[in-house]
Amino acid sequence: MTTMRWPLAVPICLFLLSPVLGQPQDAANPPRPNIVLILADDVGREVLGCYGGESYETPHINALARGGRRFTHCYSMPVCHPTRICLLTGKYPARLGNPQWGTFPRDEENRTLAARLQRAGYATAIAGKWQLELLKNDPDQPSRMGFQRWSLFGWHEGPRYHDPMIYQNGKLRTDTEGKFGPDLYVDFLVDFIRKNRQRPFFAYYSMALCHDVTNDIGHPVPYGPDGRWLSYAEMVHEMDEHVGRLVEALDTLGVRDNTLILFTGDNGTASASFIRYENDAFVRPKVFSRIDGREVQGGKGQLTDWGTRVPLIANWPSHVPADTTCDDLVDSSDFLPTLCDLAGATVPDASMLDGHSFAKSLLGTGHTSRDWAYSERGAERHFVRTQRYKLYASGKFYDMQSDPDERHPLAAEKLTKDQQRVKGQLQAALASLPQAK
Repeated sequence: MTTMRWPLAVPICLFLLSPVLGQPQDAANPPRPNIVLILADDVGREVLGCYGGESYETPHINALARGGRRFTHCYSMPVCHPTRICLLTGKYPARLGNPQWGTFPRDEENRTLAARLQRAGYATAIAGKWQLELLKNDPDQPSRMGFQRWSLFGWHEGPRYHDPMIYQNGKLRTDTEGKFGPDLYVDFLVDFIRKNRQRPFFAYYSMALCHDVTNDIGHPVPYGPDGRWLSYAEMVHEMDEHVGRLVEALDTLGVRDNTLILFTGDNGTASASFIRYENDAFVRPKVFSRIDGREVQGGKGQLTDWGTRVPLIANWPSHVPADTTCDDLVDSSDFLPTLCDLAGATVPDASMLDGHSFAKSLLGTGHTSRDWAYSERGAERHFVRTQRYKLYASGKFYDMQSDPDERHPLAAEKLTKDQQRVKGQLQAALASLPQAK
């Protein structure tokens, strides 16, 4: 399928090469890396070829997996706002009082991942999706949260793709007509990296792709050149292309060898995606994808594997072992302690965080201390799990190896001794968690 292309406003080929920021060291004492964190929106693991996905071509992301490490048990929240809060704070949303949609706890603003990396000497930037506040009401919030530069679309304020509404460094851009948002977000990050390539940098690419357009601002947002919005398959193509362009820029700028790239998702794939507006209604076809020979509908919003089990790829030449997989458990709270660990930034006392560093898992030098992963969606809707077993707050207990679709909860009176032991451990984990509100 052919999709439209938008040229980069700033051609990356014009940027001058620069020396690499440090040389590879031994695995036990790696240098402080530059960090590019890519958070795809509404992209479950079934979308990517490197996870067995068969419906879409994702060559650039597949290349990151071949050159790096693919995690098989990474878990997010089932929807995007709580995942983003968890990622930036290292704390589960329930511990923070389950902040309302589109808000962020003010007393956590100077404790975020970006704020900690900035204090450790990193240049920091974010581009793409924000969602932690309406930017028209608080255009400088990203600065308070540790981002020195930002270029973000107005979530539930305007378009994110065609003729995007973008707040850049506290001001609304007025030059986006006829332009494609994802091109502008990559342009911004490439320019940021070019200007900061002589020092450690943290570039957070919070992608708009592959989330469909907003439908709640009183009127439809602009169509693209084809007279409609992008289909989900077209958005996957654009996502992969833009990841490839960002990686290409790292190569061109001479910083690739000392840059850790992490690619992950904020929740599972959407179950449907807007394509056009007709007869006073939004048309939203369902999204189905094939993985390992079976067809599945996107599970965003559900606490199933299709809603919470997301891709995680780590790539850092000469430091992350190439073409490997890792079965260690990771959840959204783990990114803050991991990246602080690798960057030499201050990490809070373990009792103040829910996250565990997976730096050793990433580097292939050891394993995370995490024994169970967690996901939640509000009052009493949460689970803890190992790689094989999953326990809900309701008491339902599943063997995900034999029952991945969670159709047959295990009966208490039929549990083996090993299952009883694991269930007891997961019950203790549930009891240790803050109560969701």
